[in-house]
Amino acid sequence: MAKKTKKVRKNVVRGIIHVKATSNNTMITITDTNGETLAWDSAGTIGFKGARKATPFAATRAGESVGHKVRKMGLTEAEVRIRGTGGGREAAVNGVVSTGIRVTAIEDHTPVPHNGCRPPKKRRV
Repeated sequence: MAKKTKKVRKNVVRGIIHVKATSNNTMITITDTNGETLAWDSAGTIGFKGARKATPFAATRAGESVGHKVRKMGLTEAEVRIRGTGGGREAAVNGVVSTGIRVTAIEDHTPVPHNGCRPPKKRRV
């Protein structure tokens, strides 16, 4: 049985960069304007493990990696949507920008509770 070749979608000019920065990892997904995923990477898939995944350096590396992937598809400009409070928030964006993608807008989509869940009871020692 012949091996299927991976389908690479080309000539996408504009896109959206979704950055999810948690306290343990940084995930970067680049989609087209409809929201269909073109490429993604995280600090974990680059090869960082444990506490080093949460560092800004790991987020920069992940941003560079995913940026190179979408540059091959023809992406030139994108807007950024950041979610979360992790250490790699700005570093991930800088990594993507270093590959030559122009950032048109940066939006913060961090979910904020309107006084949501009840906190756990106090610890007794």
